[in-house]
Amino acid sequence: MEMQLALDLVTSSEAAAIVEEVGDLVDIVEVGTPIVINEGLGAVRRLRALFPELRILADLKIMDAGGYEVTKAAEAGADIITVLGASDDLTVLGAVEAARATKTQIMVDLMNVAHVDVRAKELESLDVDYICVHSGYDHQAAGRDALSDLHVVKQVARRPKIAIAGGITLSSLRRVVAAGPDLIVVGGGITRRSDNRATAREMRRLLHPVGASP
Repeated sequence: MEMQLALDLVTSSEAAAIVEEVGDLVDIVEVGTPIVINEGLGAVRRLRALFPELRILADLKIMDAGGYEVTKAAEAGADIITVLGASDDLTVLGAVEAARATKTQIMVDLMNVAHVDVRAKELESLDVDYICVHSGYDHQAAGRDALSDLHVVKQVARRPKIAIAGGITLSSLRRVVAAGPDLIVVGGGITRRSDNRATAREMRRLLHPVGASP
């Protein structure tokens, strides 16, 4: 089980400072959609230059021109790029083809997909690498999480790795770990704590208890 650090409501400079502090405790660092909106793919380039050893996810939430946008994100240094599950199959296929050509990976975000079971089966047939169940900011404000979607998707999609994102904190992490995703995405649950490193270390411990396989 892996952990992804989502860096959203920060600048790329602030993101770099956070990664400097906790980067060795996470498996993937996400350059969040707000950073990309504010700074473009240059934010990915800056983090790649500063941390060449890291796995970086660019949360582009691609909805069209999948091949082109994945290629550009790969050129900027991204290892994983996100596509929205609500996008057309042709967009997903273009993204997957570009990912294979650039040796990157595709994560499909199921946020706002009505029938996650149906879409997850379709996405598996399209050869995506990750499927992410996601409770977005607006859903979190309404008290919704993605655990029920996680259980559904795990039943129908066997090959892609399954990720879960949205409002995960230290207090909720045990429930999420018990549900058995392959990847847990944590943002403010680390970055909004007074001691980022201590929180990230404790989360890491919960994901990988002593004596358990990583």
